[in-house]
Amino acid sequence: MKVVSCRAKTRKSFIIYTMKHLSYLNKYFIKYKYRLLAGILFVVLSNIFAILPPKIIRYSFDLVKDNIVYYQMYEGFNLQRAYYSMFSNAILLFGLTMLLLALLKGGFMFLMRQTLIVMSRYIEFDLRNDMYAHYQQLSTSFYRRNSTGDLMSRITEDVNRVRMYLGPAIMYAINLTVLIIIVVGTMLRVNAQLTLYVLLPLPVLATSIYLVNSVIHKRSEQIQQQLSRLTSIAQESFSGIRVVKAYVQEEPTRRYFDNESEQYKQKSLQLARVQSFFSPLMMMLVGLSTILTIYIGGTQVINGAITSGNVAEFILYVNMLTWPVTSLGWVAALIQRAAASQKRINEFMSVKPDIETDAQAGDNRLLTGDIRFNSVSFTYPDTGVEALSNVTFHLKPGQKMAVVGRTGSGKTTLAELLLRKYDATQGQILLDGTDIKQLPLQNLRKQTGYVPQDVFLFSDTVSGNIAFGSEPAGMEQIVQAAKQAAVLKDIEQLPKKFDTIVGERGVTLSGGQKQRISLARALIKNPQLIIFDDCLSAVDAETEETILNNLNLFLSDKTAIVITHRIFSLMNFDKILVLHQGQVAEEGTHEELMLQKGIYYDLYQKQQLETRLVT
Repeated sequence: MKVVSCRAKTRKSFIIYTMKHLSYLNKYFIKYKYRLLAGILFVVLSNIFAILPPKIIRYSFDLVKDNIVYYQMYEGFNLQRAYYSMFSNAILLFGLTMLLLALLKGGFMFLMRQTLIVMSRYIEFDLRNDMYAHYQQLSTSFYRRNSTGDLMSRITEDVNRVRMYLGPAIMYAINLTVLIIIVVGTMLRVNAQLTLYVLLPLPVLATSIYLVNSVIHKRSEQIQQQLSRLTSIAQESFSGIRVVKAYVQEEPTRRYFDNESEQYKQKSLQLARVQSFFSPLMMMLVGLSTILTIYIGGTQVINGAITSGNVAEFILYVNMLTWPVTSLGWVAALIQRAAASQKRINEFMSVKPDIETDAQAGDNRLLTGDIRFNSVSFTYPDTGVEALSNVTFHLKPGQKMAVVGRTGSGKTTLAELLLRKYDATQGQILLDGTDIKQLPLQNLRKQTGYVPQDVFLFSDTVSGNIAFGSEPAGMEQIVQAAKQAAVLKDIEQLPKKFDTIVGERGVTLSGGQKQRISLARALIKNPQLIIFDDCLSAVDAETEETILNNLNLFLSDKTAIVITHRIFSLMNFDKILVLHQGQVAEEGTHEELMLQKGIYYDLYQKQQLETRLVT
């Protein structure tokens, strides 16, 4: 008794576990409730017209059996021909009725698929778009913790498996439920004893399905995890193909991918072995039902309890149940794999953005660019590394500030805090006298121009990359931005000029060209606050001088922060911030810092020495 009770609890908890994850989809069912209800109606109607042909077969079978005797009695009489004609017309009427019922059944089955399967496609569309929109809202730290391949796997493979539950699995489950109710109800009305014998193998079938559900679920999760890993490996290999080829790592990379693929294959084969066990088992149990129908039914025909037409009717009912009952294992597998996939989707959909705004909707104030850091400290949550410690400075509207320091001193972190990619661990950042957390996030970033250290270009045209993120820009604005970034001449030498496709991550362009297009992307926004994060590292000295002269004019009335390893003597900075190990080591103008002969002085002297050596 304890063993039976334990198994019952396990099955109950397993069903609860499965439905818990799939319950996330209920909001979509509510959205498309009319399609779902219409689909259920069409399922019922198709099964009603499917249940009638066996009855007609029974009538026609008994008609033939009963009237063949009378036909033989009229042998040698003219009445036999008239009786034959009447008998033939009756059989023809039965045949035409069967054809009509088949057409009606097929028509409602078509409508059933048009509602339920199409509904699953609509939900798939909504779910994938909801996931993509949610991905867009998540903070930078989320993307540091999760690989691109895993993100792609969940929005493609996992969503596709969920769709199989939303469409085929639900459709066949509803169809099976309705069919069993109608067929079994009809069979019980004809002969309850024969019905019980025919349905005797079904509990064994149901028990077998319950026993394998947990195995299917567990292995489905393992397969999905391995698929995510494969996707990540492939994505990284393709993105870094130039590095792979440069270091002659094609064969080691292939072996590594082959090993991971082998693991995926073995996991898939293990699941396939479990699933392949059920089809023969279910066919055997359904075949056993047919044998029982013929044997028990034949005995009852001899005893006069039923007619031979009833036996034929029962055999057709058993055949009608064959595919739906056989599909139980397949449907169960679809549901389990969908539950495993939906669990993975829910994991990401339940993640809340680390960066949220307390501002009220509609707060679209214009920023002047007054920036104040009050004792700001920041520690990266994933690594525990303290990037900034007690940083304080004030930058008035229209002022320009350079942030210099050695690698790892916290320069880029300062820019990311100002853009609210992260929130400060301690201290306060004020923009125009308002805590940055009180400003609408989109409004803040929309009015800020940012040229990141790690340049990223989309696989789009040059003009598309420059205009990205700005209001619909005309060609004149795009050309002007390219001119200010000193990249116009390079663009005009491209095959299709501004209509040239730059390739994935701008692979067809040089490092300097990508930096300047990224710079043009920020300039075309004409923002009041602009941040340059070491954006001229791949540019030659002559081009750098041209860009800086252009920027001096462009930034005349704007607040600008220039983060760099180098010291730009051509730009007139109102303030220079020297960071060292996350702290403000020095602050002042160029002349003031040179007189201190500290870190800034050393950096400047080394840069001058390098310049003289190069020239």
